[in-house]
Amino acid sequence: MLGIRHPFSHALYEQDGHGNVLVTDGDRSGVFTGEGRWVSGELRECDPQMCNWIAGPIAPNHRMHDAD
Repeated sequence: MLGIRHPFSHALYEQDGHGNVLVTDGDRSGVFTGEGRWVSGELRECDPQMCNWIAGPIAPNHRMHDAD
């Protein structure tokens, strides 16, 4: 999966394909809701703003379109 590293903790934040966010920090990981609430896993702390950003919808960009 592709994701984003947190700028301070360097934990990896990824969408899990089910509307949640998988956070991996070293050898520990956890699953969180888009609001940053813990769902499962050994890792029980996350940045709720990062979760919200990662889990949010991908908005289309009006500058990116297929050339006809």
